[in-house]
Amino acid sequence: MLIIDNHTTVTHFILLGLTARLELELPLFMMILLIYVTTLVGNIGIICLIRADIQLQTPMYFFLINLSFVDLCYSSVFAPRMLVNFLVRSKTISFSACIVQHFSFVVFVTTEGFLLAVMAYDRYVAICNPLLYTTLMPKKVCIWLVTGSYLGGLFNSLIHTCGLLKLSFCGPNIINHYFCDTNPLLKLNCSDGHINEIMLVTLSGIIAMSTLLIVIVSYFCIFFSVLRMRSTGRFKALSTCTSHLTAVSLFYGPVSLSHIQPRSRYSLEREKISAICYTLLVPMLNPLIYSLRNKEVKNAIRRVMERKKCCSLARS
Repeated sequence: MLIIDNHTTVTHFILLGLTARLELELPLFMMILLIYVTTLVGNIGIICLIRADIQLQTPMYFFLINLSFVDLCYSSVFAPRMLVNFLVRSKTISFSACIVQHFSFVVFVTTEGFLLAVMAYDRYVAICNPLLYTTLMPKKVCIWLVTGSYLGGLFNSLIHTCGLLKLSFCGPNIINHYFCDTNPLLKLNCSDGHINEIMLVTLSGIIAMSTLLIVIVSYFCIFFSVLRMRSTGRFKALSTCTSHLTAVSLFYGPVSLSHIQPRSRYSLEREKISAICYTLLVPMLNPLIYSLRNKEVKNAIRRVMERKKCCSLARS
């Protein structure tokens, strides 16, 4: 603690983590380590595979590369510190590191929401306007859509983080969570955080509802377009959407439970469970969803493996 003008200012926080039971720390450490390693391998694998296979050089997979990159950065905001905290007795985090973690978290969670909306729009154009797909989704447009997603995440994060920096934290400094989320920090501030709470619910709600609306409208149009197709074309059209719909469901459900609720209905235990889903499980599951449920990705894996096998035979 730092004393300024007879007021105690917090210089660090204590993260209580997932549980206070010591006997669960080793099993949780092994579980989080497995999740994080799987996340790294899966997302790096998706990025390398798409870049290596020329048949995957399409807008859909350009967006998937960026989704995998966001998931890599996203999981790295939480997992390394969680793993360290399982092994050390002092689970402290400095005030500046806490703010940086919060800033990074909001950037990536918002960017992921925008990217999922962009990917839904991409599927809408591909299925409902296939003849105009290359015209409506050129490389320049794809780059602008991805850039806008990152800028949207940055803008949202700056608003919430700057709002937190205007608050006073004079103790207690114990965060009953495994990372510096907005709600737990608002509960610890000594000044009036009512405006911050309104901004959190309003801005997060607007972003979540608008991006989700884009997804719903896109798939509403896709559904009616698929109904007009012949039965042979329906399965192929829907197969390109199931992976994305699964990813959307896994992401928006926990995020909505976590951040689009007033303080009066806030439950810390429910927050921890939902946070585990969207901070650790979703980044791990996304590459598995897009590889196991996508025939093009499976074929690309097969082509890359055959290419490597031919290269190894040629060398021998």
